[in-house]
Amino acid sequence: MAKRSKANEKVTLTAPRGVKTLSEAKAWMAARGITEIECTVPDLAGVARGKIMPASKFFSSPVMNLPLSVFFQTISGEYPDYEGLVDSVVADSDLVMEPDFATLCAVPWAQDPTAQIVHDAYHRDGRPVEESPRQVLKNVLGLYAKHGWTPVVAPEIEFYLVEPNTDPDYPLKPPVGRSGRPEIGRQSYSIQAVNEFDALFEDIYDYSEAQGLEIDTLIHEDGAAQMEINLRHGDPLVLADQVFLFKRTIREAALGHKIYATFMAKPIANEPGSAMHIHQSVVDSKTGKNIFSDADGDPTPEFFSFIAGQQKYLPAVLCILAPYVNSYRRLTPDSMAPINVQWGYDNRTAGLRVPPSLPEARRVENRVPSSDANPYLVIAASLACGYLGIEQGLRPTEPLEGDAKDKPFDLPRGLLEAVDELAACTELGTVLGQRFVKTYAAVKRAEFETFMRVISPWEREYLLLNV
Repeated sequence: MAKRSKANEKVTLTAPRGVKTLSEAKAWMAARGITEIECTVPDLAGVARGKIMPASKFFSSPVMNLPLSVFFQTISGEYPDYEGLVDSVVADSDLVMEPDFATLCAVPWAQDPTAQIVHDAYHRDGRPVEESPRQVLKNVLGLYAKHGWTPVVAPEIEFYLVEPNTDPDYPLKPPVGRSGRPEIGRQSYSIQAVNEFDALFEDIYDYSEAQGLEIDTLIHEDGAAQMEINLRHGDPLVLADQVFLFKRTIREAALGHKIYATFMAKPIANEPGSAMHIHQSVVDSKTGKNIFSDADGDPTPEFFSFIAGQQKYLPAVLCILAPYVNSYRRLTPDSMAPINVQWGYDNRTAGLRVPPSLPEARRVENRVPSSDANPYLVIAASLACGYLGIEQGLRPTEPLEGDAKDKPFDLPRGLLEAVDELAACTELGTVLGQRFVKTYAAVKRAEFETFMRVISPWEREYLLLNV
């Protein structure tokens, strides 16, 4: 690529991520010799759907068409019964996918110079598609904006590195590191355990830098070859986009080293589950001051109401925070994951933790979500709960000083129970969108039916010859 004079170079061309207009996008890609572009839209599962096309075709017609059914697809590639949702003709009708140029970035692992860009979904009459996860989050942020507020979030994503597993009947195993041995035992916060996969993490950092993904910290978590990467705090939509891209980045980097990276909530028996913790605060849009702290630095009524809203409504959005049957294997007694929505100051056993901080950084950490969840929907659902708490002036329980594991299990125990709670909550239906809730519930119930077709090893072990 030819060097450009700094005097003539635009900021948008030097930035690894994002432009404002189609013409800037064209210049950005030309400067990098981009020949192909991946046009994506996140579905309900957070899977990238879309099309890959030559850059020239994209610039001749940047609007992409995909059917509404992309937002009805289950994780196994099937579809729920459309009755009561839409008819099959409507499901197969094309939507208009418009690129968000702020998401434009490179695909650093591609063999040819390739870019990627996230799209928003619209009906042909211009209405946003209510089932689109990105739109669900935008709607929730719009409710905050009407009050002059801007939420700020910081996601923490846990994941496992495992040996390649081509036969799903076999359990997952930790991969072999540079020492030639797989990890055994718990290595929480171990630098040496992270160093076992230095080459992989160098690729992850390089890929992230090339895409403008801002990693804050990398640590080894409690499980064997379980890692956590934290992203810097910022705008919820921007951070959701980054998590969406980041999951793919980690998987692609791992594959390059003949390792699988998995975001399953509970991939390995007898090992801790993987979470997607969300740190949340709200600032005044004009002043930038944290509305959770007053002029004296003390917590405000809005802070406590935000916590109370999470306590009241998180159980009703658990099927969004824990979206699969496997997710509920993580949320079990005597595990590292929360089993209720107790809250406390710097209490990691509780579902809601208030970390130590200066008043301007006062925030609430939601520790309930699992890493298998869709980041757009997790952030939207969590902020929706806090919003309802502020709107309704709710008051939380007293902060817990002891072990929250000793308190009752007050989250839904399984996927169907969680889906029923969401479907029955009219307040959340109003905030998240009734069409979205109805569609999401139908997809989750269809996924459960798919799961029920599978006979597990436990059933063969204990039932085959004993009943």
